[in-house]
Parts: sequence; C-alpha cells; structure tokens
Amino acid sequence: MAIEGKDYEDLKQAVVRLEFPSFISRISSYIEKPVEKIIDSLPVQASQNIQDAVKITLKNLLALTVKTMDKEFKNGASTTAHKIASGISGALGGAFGLPALAIELPISTSIILRSIADIARSQGEDISTLHSRLACLEVFAFGGKSDKDDGAETGYFTVRAALAKAVSDAAKHIAAKGLTESGAPPIARLISQLSSRFGTVVSEKVFAQGVPVIGALGGATINLLFVDHFQEVARGHFTVRRLERKYGKETVKEEYIKILSEHMKNASRSREKP
Repeated sequence: MAIEGKDYEDLKQAVVRLEFPSFISRISSYIEKPVEKIIDSLPVQASQNIQDAVKITLKNLLALTVKTMDKEFKNGASTTAHKIASGISGALGGAFGLPALAIELPISTSIILRSIADIARSQGEDISTLHSRLACLEVFAFGGKSDKDDGAETGYFTVRAALAKAVSDAAKHIAAKGLTESGAPPIARLISQLSSRFGTVVSEKVFAQGVPVIGALGGATINLLFVDHFQEVARGHFTVRRLERKYGKETVKEEYIKILSEHMKNASRSREKP
C-alpha cells in the first residue's frame, strides 16, 4: 500500500525532524549568532561531570518509565505546559550553573519525558506496554549525536537499529526481574548507548548557558529550546512508528529513504546556486 495524502506529508516532516535535529542550531537561530564556534572554544574540563550526571539521570528516567509511567502519564499536560515547567527548572540551572546540573537535569528531563509520552499517545501509542514506554526513552538518543558517529552512522534508522538489541535485551531483563538489578549488563548497555548520544546535547546545553552572548537569555530560555528540541524529535519518531503500524516497516523505511534522498539533492542544488 502506497503512502499518500496527509500520511505522506507527515512522513516528510518526520524526515526533517529526525535527520536534521540540532539543538545548537535552534540557539543560533534564536540569537542570530554562530554559537557552534563559540561553544567549541570553551574548556571541556567539565565533560566527565556532565556525563556522570547524564547516566544517573537516565537511570532515574528508566525507573520512572518502567514503574510509574502508565499511572502518572495518563492525563499529561500539553506540550506548552511542559515548556513552561521546563523553563522554570532551567532558571535554576541558569542561576547556579554546572553545580546545579545534578539537581536541574533530572527535573527538566522528567518533564520532557512526560511531554514525549503525550506526543506518543497522540500518535496512537499504548504506553501501558513496556515496548512503547522504552520507545519514549529512545527519543533522548535520537535528539543528539555520539562522539563515535561518522557520516554513515547518524541516520535515524541506523541509530534505531543500533539501539534495538539493547532495548530488546533490557526489556526482557525488566520483564523477568524488574529493576531490582539496576546494574545488570542489559540495563547498563542500554544506559550507555542512550547516554553517549544524549550527553552530547546536555553538554551543548550546559556550555551554551556559559556563553556570554547567551547570558541575557538565561537558563529558562535555553531549557525552553531544549524541551522544544526533544518534542520535535518525538513527533518525528512516533509519526514513523504510527505509519509503520499502518503500512508496514519496510514500506515506511523505503519511502523515508526516498524522501531523505530527494531532500539532500534539493539541498545540494541550493548550495550550488550562485
């Protein structure tokens, strides 16, 4: 069955959201300055502290996802309300900087997770199932890149395939033993794969808050852009999953790749124009 009409337009939007997600570009567009170069010049001595905070946060999010997601997320707030709440938590991070990360990051990411759950439900997901709940957690990986990525390993379906075994193994472990062994290899592998990509965006967020030209915006504004970034990625991810349920995975993947190829060709033509 061919993908047509609104479904086709939805898939086109999903391709853009998933293949070109850039938190830093959102900040750059907002303040109309090339933030990437500024952030690249900042010291990276805090990187290990950031990665440690990210891993702890993801462990907490996994526990939230598994234990309470179905109960707490049934009547979630709108994405706008989530942005407001995240902005408030971001003010804390902006006021106290890196030392506040261990407090602020779990708050802001749990708010984002609730927003992701709302988006998942809007696309027909049943978050009473562990599979759908873990799909919500995957969004944190799709929103960033890993230091190990190269040009051939950053596509949505490539990353999703790389995560698939870790998610599957973790799901089996959780189904059999719950989270009583939170340090078990299947859980550790999933957290590691998620944190390697999510940690990149968190680092960008922390360093952006330290850039003088962004100082006037404050942590609240950075967090609004942070939550908006992952909301967009979530919309793309769960649109693809909805269409897969309707048309089949292979059909959606083939059409997705065609749309991406056409998008890249058009972008190349635009760059070549004088």
